Amino acid sequence: MRIGEVAAKAGVSVRALRYYEEQDLLQADRSPGGQRHYPDTAVGRVRLIQQLYAAGLPSRVVRQVLPCVDSGEAEPALLDQLTAERVRIDQRIIDLLAVRDRLDDVIAITRNPESADCSHMQ
Repeated sequence: MRIGEVAAKAGVSVRALRYYEEQDLLQADRSPGGQRHYPDTAVGRVRLIQQLYAAGLPSRVVRQVLPCVDSGEAEPALLDQLTAERVRIDQRIIDLLAVRDRLDDVIAITRNPESADCSHMQ
């Protein structure tokens, strides 16, 4: 697959794909003319990279995780680091749910101000 096709299917920019290559997160073969050609698995790989970034993992950690995804194996130290990341993500989810609940309260109050009891929102 060419770079534009991977970018379109994965929902990212061509620039992002080039960055992933620079960070050794994604590999492409080159044609004699220098065009990048990605395997069919590249779209799924890019989506995984996007998810890991969205979860707050830095490139360094993503670079360590990707081979584990391929092989199904990881060093104990990496497993400890990933476990700590999971705990951090769980806490972030809890925090985001609390914010969502507060926003629901604000939305409800604004839509029906005469029956609003704002005392619990302080």
